[in-house]
Amino acid sequence: MASNHSQKVEAIADHADADNDSSHVNAKSIVLSNEAKVEQANAHSLINPKKEITFTVGTNDIAEAAHQIADQKAAAAKAAEEQAAAEQAAAEQAAAEQAAAEKAQQEAQQAAQNAAAASAASAASASSSAVTTASTETTTNKGTFKLSFYDPSVLGSGLGYGGVAANLSVFPKGTRLKITLSDGTVWYRTVNDTGSFAAGNPNQLDVAMPNSQIPSAGVLTATVEVVG
Repeated sequence: MASNHSQKVEAIADHADADNDSSHVNAKSIVLSNEAKVEQANAHSLINPKKEITFTVGTNDIAEAAHQIADQKAAAAKAAEEQAAAEQAAAEQAAAEQAAAEKAQQEAQQAAQNAAAASAASAASASSSAVTTASTETTTNKGTFKLSFYDPSVLGSGLGYGGVAANLSVFPKGTRLKITLSDGTVWYRTVNDTGSFAAGNPNQLDVAMPNSQIPSAGVLTATVEVVG
C-alpha cells in the first residue's frame, strides 16, 4: 500500500515543472513520511490486536438472576403448598376431635337419660309392687281389743317400740298385728312379749310406746287383725 502511494506521488512529482526542483523534493518527502506512518500503524496493530467480545452462555449475570428468581418462586410456592396442607390437616383433626367430643357428650347424656329412666321404672315397679302387696295383703279380723300402753325403757326392757305384749294363747310371739284405731290410724306391731295383765285379759293388748307419745286417754279400743 505504501509503494502504490509513493508511485502516485512520484508521478505527480514527475509531471511537475522540471525546473521546479523544490516541488519534486517536497513530494518525495511527503511520500516517505506517509509510508512511515503506515508502517507504524501496521506495527501497532500487530502488537495490540483488537480484542473480540465473547459471551459464555449461561454465565452472565442476567441469566443467573433469572434462575435465582425462578428458584425462589418455586421454593415459595412449595412452602405455601406445605403450609396449606398442614392447615388443612390441623382443621380436619380439630373437626374430628370436636365430633368425638360431641359424640361422647351425646352418649353421656343418653346414658344419663337411660339411667334416669331405669331408676324411674324401678321406682315405679317398687311402688307398684308395694301397692300390689298391700292390696293382696291377707288379714284375719280378730275383733275389737282394748289398748293400754307402756314404755319398755322405763321398765328396763330392751325390746324397743315395735312390739306389743299380748296373751300368747291368743297371739303367739312373732304374730304380726294390724291395729286400726277408731279415727282410722293404723299401727303395725309384732307380738314380742306378754305381761300379767295381758295374760289375764286375752282381749287386751299392751302397746310399747314412749311415755311422751302415749295418748292422754290412757286406754283405747281398736280393731285388731292378724297379717299373713
